[in-house]
Amino acid sequence: MKIDKSTIHKIAHLSRLNFDGKDEDKMVDSLNEIIDWVTKLEEVDTEGVKPLTHMTEEVNVLREDKVSNTLARERGLKNAPKKDEESFRVPKVIE
Repeated sequence: MKIDKSTIHKIAHLSRLNFDGKDEDKMVDSLNEIIDWVTKLEEVDTEGVKPLTHMTEEVNVLREDKVSNTLARERGLKNAPKKDEESFRVPKVIE
């Protein structure tokens, strides 16, 4: 499969991208290189090779959720620069 300018126009339309003439040519070349590379990969004999599902052998180490002592509200708000009776006061960031 070869990529041409009409295919680039379709891809650009679907992905809401705009290319000028020079960028179209670069994109055609780049996508054709990628397709050539994938075609070469298809020639590799993968018989007996297990599929790779993770990049490493590491396994997540999870801990059990346990209820523990919590920080009292008064103590948590003790050093807050601005506060009311129940919460921190922060400047408005969304108009």
